[in-house]
Amino acid sequence: MVGTTAALVGSPLLKASAAISGTAASKMRITKIRYYAAPGYNKPLFNQARGIVEIETDGGIIGIGEGGSKDMIEQCAQMIIGEDPFRIEHLWQYLYRGMFYPPGREKLHALGAIEMALWDIKGKALNVPVYELLGGATRDYVECYATGFRASKATTEEQRARDCIEAGLRSYRIGPTGGNGDARFDFYENAKKTIEFCKRIDAAVGGGGKWAIDLHTRFDLTEGIKVSNALELLEPYFVEDIVRSENPGVYKTVRQMTKVPVAVGEQFGDRWDINELIENRLIDYTRVTLPNTGGISEFKKICSMAETHYVGMIPHFTGPLSSAALVHALGSSSPNRCMMELGGGEIEKPAYFNEDYLLYRNGKLYLNPAPGLGVKFDRKKADFVMEVTTKTKFPHPYLLSPDGAIHNW
Repeated sequence: MVGTTAALVGSPLLKASAAISGTAASKMRITKIRYYAAPGYNKPLFNQARGIVEIETDGGIIGIGEGGSKDMIEQCAQMIIGEDPFRIEHLWQYLYRGMFYPPGREKLHALGAIEMALWDIKGKALNVPVYELLGGATRDYVECYATGFRASKATTEEQRARDCIEAGLRSYRIGPTGGNGDARFDFYENAKKTIEFCKRIDAAVGGGGKWAIDLHTRFDLTEGIKVSNALELLEPYFVEDIVRSENPGVYKTVRQMTKVPVAVGEQFGDRWDINELIENRLIDYTRVTLPNTGGISEFKKICSMAETHYVGMIPHFTGPLSSAALVHALGSSSPNRCMMELGGGEIEKPAYFNEDYLLYRNGKLYLNPAPGLGVKFDRKKADFVMEVTTKTKFPHPYLLSPDGAIHNW
């Protein structure tokens, strides 16, 4: 085992690795983890954070990830200094289970950023794109749909929807009427208005699943079902978040009361948040995304679970680097139906990433064949926040089984 400091030599995970004969490991070790704020992005929400994480190794390879708050990234970073960056699943289990309490969705967001950077390191080290490490390409491109369409100069939503479809995107997503601004939300009135709005959009794009709607959990069950049932014959691509998401079991009732394609999951994290909805076939599409799931590996596991139950993948829109990672994940997953969401119907072009970090044309995202995630980060154009170079001074005990796998303490 290679260590760069005394702290690395004393690493508990390194000792465990050394005790397991035949373990495939790289000769690299994680030496530094830096965190940057994304310039111009000031949404103070844990689960929509867009901080940039750099993981540096003693082999000179640096991986990048996106997501997490400063405090969550700092805790995760202090746990993996000195570890082998190639052992991605092992480190994921350590970060997920190693501080006694199961991680909440805020920590999962940070874990997703860290894990994303580990995949980037591995791809760069082996000189292959991440999708090759995940099993290779299973599709040529990922279809996209738009929430809003900024490229349109239209003054009506109907014309914006038409412009979106004519630009090559698969579908146009709308929201319910009401719920924005200071006006109080009347469930009955807005249910009726939403139904009429959907009829106009359907006529504008010519049906055929070229539109979808997110009810944003704004309605109670009564109105949510009323809207869904009224839309059934219009055949929307999906109806999202029909009712609030705290109690996934409510979809047992929803499924019995409506036949529209149901999409759920943008507010969820790892597979245990959504497994019952998938396994009981209570939804048609998951909306889980990166880095919210806790990383690429976790997202792939959800994809496999979804394939088993014939559920499609339509991840919620996310940060620019996470969007690039989603193309690798979806592009190497099962041939189940999938789409990616573009806010405003166009890709973001942050100054701190290379212009071709996403390969987008005619409403589709193509797999990037460059090593790693295919994203180059210019740290001079981002705002430095912190750097972690030493392990935590307050490690929590944990258990290893006889074969070296991590178990709960």
